[in-house]
Amino acid sequence: MAERMESVERAVDVVIEKTGGKIRLAMPLGLGKPNRFVNALYRRVETDSSLSLDIFTALSLGRPGAGSDLEKRFLGPFAERVFADYEELAYLKPAKKSTLPANIRVYEFFFQPGSMLGSDSAQQHYISSNYTHVARDLNARKINVVAQLLAHRSVDGSDQYSFACNPEVTLDLMPLLLARREAGETILSVGQIHRDLPFMENDARVDDWLPHMDLLVDDPEGHTRLFSTPNMPVNVQDHFVGLHASTLIRDGGTLQIGIGALGDALVHHLRLRDQDNERYLRPLQAWGLAESQQQIIAAEGGTGVFREGLYGCSEMVTHGLLQLVHDRIIRRPVYDWEALQQLEMHEPTQPGLALLDALREQSAISRRLDRAQLRTLKRFGIFREAVSKQGDQLELPNGVRIANDLDDRATREALKAVFGDRLRGGIVMHGGFFLGPETFYQRLRELDDEQRAAINMTRISYVNHLYGDEGLKRLQRQDARFVNTAFTVTLLGAGVADQVDDGRVLSGVGGQYNFVSQAHELEGARSILMVRAWRERASEAMSNVVFGYGHNTIPRHLRDVVVTEYGVADLRGKTDEEVVMAMLNVSDSRFQVDLMAEARAAGKLRKDYQIPEAHRRNNPEHLHEIAARCGDASFPLFPLGTDFTETEQRVLKALTWLKEKVGHKEYVELGSKALFHEGSEAEFAEELARMGLKDPDGVKEHLYHRLLLTALEAAC
Repeated sequence: MAERMESVERAVDVVIEKTGGKIRLAMPLGLGKPNRFVNALYRRVETDSSLSLDIFTALSLGRPGAGSDLEKRFLGPFAERVFADYEELAYLKPAKKSTLPANIRVYEFFFQPGSMLGSDSAQQHYISSNYTHVARDLNARKINVVAQLLAHRSVDGSDQYSFACNPEVTLDLMPLLLARREAGETILSVGQIHRDLPFMENDARVDDWLPHMDLLVDDPEGHTRLFSTPNMPVNVQDHFVGLHASTLIRDGGTLQIGIGALGDALVHHLRLRDQDNERYLRPLQAWGLAESQQQIIAAEGGTGVFREGLYGCSEMVTHGLLQLVHDRIIRRPVYDWEALQQLEMHEPTQPGLALLDALREQSAISRRLDRAQLRTLKRFGIFREAVSKQGDQLELPNGVRIANDLDDRATREALKAVFGDRLRGGIVMHGGFFLGPETFYQRLRELDDEQRAAINMTRISYVNHLYGDEGLKRLQRQDARFVNTAFTVTLLGAGVADQVDDGRVLSGVGGQYNFVSQAHELEGARSILMVRAWRERASEAMSNVVFGYGHNTIPRHLRDVVVTEYGVADLRGKTDEEVVMAMLNVSDSRFQVDLMAEARAAGKLRKDYQIPEAHRRNNPEHLHEIAARCGDASFPLFPLGTDFTETEQRVLKALTWLKEKVGHKEYVELGSKALFHEGSEAEFAEELARMGLKDPDGVKEHLYHRLLLTALEAAC
């Protein structure tokens, strides 16, 4: 039974004593890290060279960093408001700067995107693993301590605990660690309680694992602000990527979405599709869908409202996915009883004699029910709880006993009184971990019992691949659409999402490969990679569609569907030349000629091929024209809400304009011009005040004052 304590320092004492000071610590990715415990452990080892600490984790979250002085002026007050007393991870800054003590090493399988590009230490200690293999790989590294945040609640005086945001690796790892413990190894399990962590039911409940927990820490100083990820702006380019992707989601199907602005855009347009279909269709009609996209929509997707609803199955439960649950777009329940799920595939079922007979036809229950079958029938709400088995008879709530024989006429008549009103135990969303803005956590905390029960945070091996319970998963994941993002895609269909071409890791493969592989294995499923066709840096436009790249996350033999702001490229089963043609059709027109020349030079495209006229207007101006005609309600900057004030939103647009348009070398040149530019100070007084530049002091602040005014006028 777990030892309960209030001090993380006491927990550190126990861990050092039990492990002999040679600590190999595993923690969940993202939100579930017990920051206060690991920081206390880090400080102890940092000051004692006789100890050693190897940390194995992923997605170590830190407050956003600022590049320029202007960005610091913006982020400082915002971070103070949003992150407040959030306790930073002590190892994060030294890991970024490659200055960790010699007796401490940090190994991660997924980075906060872009955060470790400049760290040799982090790059050298990165472990490249598919998400589904992480538990196996951690166990192989001989982990001897596992620690994470736990949610807690008291019900009728009884303490209950939940893995909450991060059961995904823990549930796969714990059986492996317990087997080693039973073989005689010293392995410790530490849970740090956080009172604000949303309590999740189902597989996330710690009940079965509580006897194996060693330390439960409820440090009074450990309940600081949870890390949150504020929603970022969704620009017109992002919106059109999400809009085109939304046409591929089939009603009655399965949905997985990644995090970020593109995912938020997809969620927004799915909501419009269901709630305001006329508005949803306007930009599609104005764009003029190519025949190839019309064909794939007809065959694989749709643009109508969701009459059957979707089932969510995503490694990450995002704010957007929870919004779709709230809107009842994600509402199709699945059941972890294969026989029942098979029946649900055809039409919704209700408790009754017909359902019993159908289950018997599948040999899921027998003519004479045994106790296990009776428990299952009650668990799914087919029978009421009060039905029990007494010898060879069934006892009903009124004390009447009937023959335990489903063919007996009197039994069948009597059972009509004990059927449930509806099926229970349906899950509308399976997820591995969650992370999002504070409003997302608040919404999770406010779920009622029924809503919370319909979301199952569970092990990553269940969500991310088919092996184990494969028959059940195939039934549940009908018409699956696994929607992920990439930053580059090749003309031959390979996707790049985790690593730049010189070998440095941007983020990590995570579960992306898992979902792409599933899409090729599941009948009716598709993998959808969302990619911005181009990017801009220092006023220079660059194509994100390239002929070749030094690395890929998704190899071209697993190519499927690619979506850019210019449409949909269906690549599955196509020849290399057909793939090149499809990718040219969704690339930016500024780069199409050069890309076509590269493909011809490589012998992948016939010499006389010309891009169809319909795809020669792939440019930002065309998108902005359509967006302007359709209005802000179709293309809002923050479709899922924001932590930024209206003033901050305008400043953010200006700073984004500066970052895209101006390189560091050009700041001085633009600044010089800005000094002599007569901007409207009165119009942007609030923005200047927010940045502390309303009354500039000195040359530097006067330069920033004029520079910000220039950007505000250009962007707003």
